[in-house]
Amino acid sequence: MSKFRMPKINSVHFGAKWIGSALVIGVLLPAVIWILTDVFYWGFSVIGGILLFGFIIVFCIEMKQDSGRKPYYEQYLGEDIPFDPDKQIAVIKCSICNGEQVAGFKSKENGHFTEVMLIRDPADLTEFKKIYRIEEIKKEY
Repeated sequence: MSKFRMPKINSVHFGAKWIGSALVIGVLLPAVIWILTDVFYWGFSVIGGILLFGFIIVFCIEMKQDSGRKPYYEQYLGEDIPFDPDKQIAVIKCSICNGEQVAGFKSKENGHFTEVMLIRDPADLTEFKKIYRIEEIKKEY
């Protein structure tokens, strides 16, 4: 069963679309029309300003709501990427080059690794174990 979730404005890549459309409508479009026709249409600037102002208000509200809470991308991590201990093994893949660590699950059947979370510090590892109720994790290099 797939659940529909509306992406938040302060999530990755979504805010740029709001700001970009506001700047195109409010700045670029009036400038092009002004250059071509020598007439400045204030309406486009007003619409762009309203979009930008709306973005700032919604962004501030979302940041206030998210203060002190679990990041949006981690809220549904357990639901989006399920863990079946009968078919998968919890593994941390460690890079020997740069020390990067990625937690995920390795299939017992075919060895396919599913990346779940970047491990930057011990707190991330603790959070990963808590989300998936894992006691022991194997490291692979």
